[in-house]
Amino acid sequence: MSYWLFKSEPDEYSLDDLKAEPGHVGRWDGIRNYQARNFLRDEVEEGDGVLFYLSACKVPAIVGTAQVVRAAYPDPAQFDPESKYFDPKATAEKPRWFCVDIRWQSEFARPLPLKEIKQNPALAEMVLVKQGRLSIQPVRESEWRLLLKLGA
Repeated sequence: MSYWLFKSEPDEYSLDDLKAEPGHVGRWDGIRNYQARNFLRDEVEEGDGVLFYLSACKVPAIVGTAQVVRAAYPDPAQFDPESKYFDPKATAEKPRWFCVDIRWQSEFARPLPLKEIKQNPALAEMVLVKQGRLSIQPVRESEWRLLLKLGA
């Protein structure tokens, strides 16, 4: 089992949006960064844990957890000319972009702000601290466990 941090903007897709989906399962799509795509396509697996992180808001923070319930498959939006994620170079035979399905698991008792994460020496090597802009990023098991405690 691996652990990940998935970033979203609250007005794009929030933890409440995921929780409101049928069965609390939603598609994590729209990834258009090659490094994040490669993580989704090559490393994220069914059963992996996900930290749900909200960015581009007043207080960026980890707000809860989810679990991957379907591993990578071609993002359907890349084939839809009406989608803002349409990619004319993508084909069914050679898709360029991938998505996964995740299930809501929990909401933190309190959001865990990025500022607090950056101040914790035990999290100094976390990808979020070192390479903050990446929308899909690995999380070490020790970081996962600490963040769950801090958010409880």
